[in-house]
Amino acid sequence: MAIKILRIDQVTEQTGLSRSSIYKQIRLGLFPRAIKLTARSSGWEEAAVQGWIEDRLREQVRGTACYEEARS
Repeated sequence: MAIKILRIDQVTEQTGLSRSSIYKQIRLGLFPRAIKLTARSSGWEEAAVQGWIEDRLREQVRGTACYEEARS
């Protein structure tokens, strides 16, 4: 399987986050770090970004399940 590298515009499109939010999440250790491609360009491994999105979805489902249990 080929590894696909996403540029920042693609990452913002897939995550729904702004550039500044992505870089803030990276600083906080909550988002995958970019891969340095050249002296002036970086990108993200698509699988890492998709994994981050899937983690957010799992957290949402877990949070909803906990909320539903508490209401019962």
